[in-house]
Amino acid sequence: MWLRVSCNLAFDIETPTPFILMLRPRSGAEQWIERDEFKIYPNVPIVEFTDDYGNLCQRLVAPIGKFTIFTSSDVKTSEFVDVNFEAPFVEIQNLPNEVLCYLLPSRYCESDRFNDLANTITADKPVGYEQVFAIEEWLRTNISYIPGSSDFPISATEVNYKRSGVCRDLSHLGIALCRSLSIPARMVVGYLHKLHPMDMHAWFEAYVGGRWYTFDATQTEAKGGYVAVGYGLDAADVAIFNQFGPVAHSLEQRVTVEQIKI
Repeated sequence: MWLRVSCNLAFDIETPTPFILMLRPRSGAEQWIERDEFKIYPNVPIVEFTDDYGNLCQRLVAPIGKFTIFTSSDVKTSEFVDVNFEAPFVEIQNLPNEVLCYLLPSRYCESDRFNDLANTITADKPVGYEQVFAIEEWLRTNISYIPGSSDFPISATEVNYKRSGVCRDLSHLGIALCRSLSIPARMVVGYLHKLHPMDMHAWFEAYVGGRWYTFDATQTEAKGGYVAVGYGLDAADVAIFNQFGPVAHSLEQRVTVEQIKI
């Protein structure tokens, strides 16, 4: 399917403020970017770079006053996420070098604390995809997805204690559980067609069978329409913007996703 995705941000800037943005999706195995639009007002110099995870990032200093950022892309993506219950566990010695970092505990994914729980959840499952699928189902059943219930990231340990959270929180716990079984897992942020309520979305991917597969415990069924913008170890790596200095007051954050053709 072809989707048109957009994000409109507006801030009230009280003093010249550095920003690092992550708002441009890139083409890859699962999506193709046909059109990409990036506008800021007032116009200031922007430097674009690629971070350690391959994400397209932009640096700028926002001037005093109202500052707006608008991005829009036309993206070809799948109507369905790939499902492969036969995808096997990949032995650590056979993992690509660039995947190894997704095995380790990180700021919001304390995988070293979840081995017992992960083994309980996956006790009767073949190693590999079926283990991750069992984790996704456990999250869906045991952790309440409550959009808008959290304004800042919380760790997997906190999510497991609270038994509720937003999309990034469920992803943190899913990632920690996977890594505790030596299955590489990473956070993804981006857009999802027909998400309700509409906003930027977060899910996780696990590396089994020699490739990454999508998992999203916030949705009741496997469906497509995902557009990835950023990848990382956890939420600390995939913020769509980071602002430095005195707080820049957010005036607007509007996200849209519409299907434009099959």
